[in-house]
Amino acid sequence: MVRAVIFDFDLTLADSRAGVTECVNHALRGLGLSEALPTAIHRTVGLSLPSTFERLTGITDVEQTDAFCRLFAQRADQVMADLTTVYPEVRDVLAKLRAKELRTAVVSTKFRYRIEGVLGRDGLLHEFDAIVGGEDVTRHKPDPEGLLLAIAELALPKPLVVYVGDHPVDAEAAERARLRFIAVLSGASRREEFAPHTVEYFLESLRQLPNTLASLSASS
Repeated sequence: MVRAVIFDFDLTLADSRAGVTECVNHALRGLGLSEALPTAIHRTVGLSLPSTFERLTGITDVEQTDAFCRLFAQRADQVMADLTTVYPEVRDVLAKLRAKELRTAVVSTKFRYRIEGVLGRDGLLHEFDAIVGGEDVTRHKPDPEGLLLAIAELALPKPLVVYVGDHPVDAEAAERARLRFIAVLSGASRREEFAPHTVEYFLESLRQLPNTLASLSASS
């Protein structure tokens, strides 16, 4: 049976596209580079900042990458929370999971303090038993470090835990952590992009999660 659900944050629990777009282009402008198209930026949501910078610019220079990360973080501290909106279905989904006594966690490349700020603003912080953010790990997804930290905090065997995310990098991290994975198509990734990875279920909306978990438990 499923006893715990770990969620990705950006584009799984919350729409942060406006904030990420603003911060990425702020950092690019600060480096004297051309702004990126919002659609291109949206496809990087979920990647680490160095990976985002390389994906958008092709630049791998360490000094420029560090400057990009620093400029992004500075702008994010100013605007990210205000430009991030928790999806309206999240509150109801979490209530249903709690009613079944499931434990919940978040694992994201986003800094934990920003996640806590958004969830706290919306009165949802108490709904999670663990939150692992980008500052809590030395290796970001697809490395499984963050997921393994969350599992340790949940104190449950891996077969009782599932990870829910919107990006193939989430699916790869779940595979490497040996967790079952459910993809929610609320981000910029298309179903076919998950083909290299094992996905238990695809959800069009997080609203489908409670019933999907019941089916997953029944088939276990």
